[in-house]
Amino acid sequence: MSVKIRLARKGRKKKAFYHIVVADSRAPRDGRFIEKLGVYNPITNPATIELDFDSALEWLHKGAQPTETCRAILSYKGVLMKKHLLEGVKKGAFNEEEAEKRFQLWLKDKENKIEAGKAGIEKTQEAEKNKRLEAEKQINEARAAELAKKRSDLAARSEAAAKAAAAEAEETIAELEGTAKEVAPEVEEAIEEEAKEEVEKVEDVEKVEEVEEVEEVKEETKEEVEEAKEEVEKVEEVKEEVKEEAEEVKEEGDKDPEAEKSKE
Repeated sequence: MSVKIRLARKGRKKKAFYHIVVADSRAPRDGRFIEKLGVYNPITNPATIELDFDSALEWLHKGAQPTETCRAILSYKGVLMKKHLLEGVKKGAFNEEEAEKRFQLWLKDKENKIEAGKAGIEKTQEAEKNKRLEAEKQINEARAAELAKKRSDLAARSEAAAKAAAAEAEETIAELEGTAKEVAPEVEEAIEEEAKEEVEKVEDVEKVEEVEEVEEVKEETKEEVEEAKEEVEKVEEVKEEVKEEAEEVKEEGDKDPEAEKSKE
């Protein structure tokens, strides 16, 4: 069975990352695999690589063949270098201690290069960031200048419009004053006529009120006369009653025997 160390695609569209796997060469690219060795994410800068070093070295010794991308990854992580040194030990070129010493030197040099590369990337990113900020600053300054110019033009137009409006208002006021002077006599005459009419109306109203007052007095006098007649009638009735009572008393006196004896 031919075994390969290759990548299996994961993630979504435009956000892909990969698993580093050991799989049968006849299996589909993203199908079944024998063992997962790590993860490779090319989206980050620098790319993120997580690798099981010992397992990858063991599979290389077993004869697994890496694809070109996986070979670059294994070389970057030092797996191929360690395999090369171990093959030198097998051939008797040097012992394991020397192989480990050389590997550590290579690993240190590699780490220094990686750190330098990271520093260079950070420096480049910082430079690009500063460049973008400078470009944005220039754009903002240009926009601010353009906006200031527009505001200045607008202010000038507004001032001119205000002056024109003021001049037009003064002309209108002058015309109105002239018209007022011309119309003033007519208005005064109309006011006088209206005042006269109002006075006449008031006089008419006063006359009507006087007549109404006289009528009211007449009505009150008439009512008082009626009341007096009623009082007179009541007095007459009282007189009649008193007269009748006096006659009755007289008749009773005539009938009294003691009165007759006293007469004899």
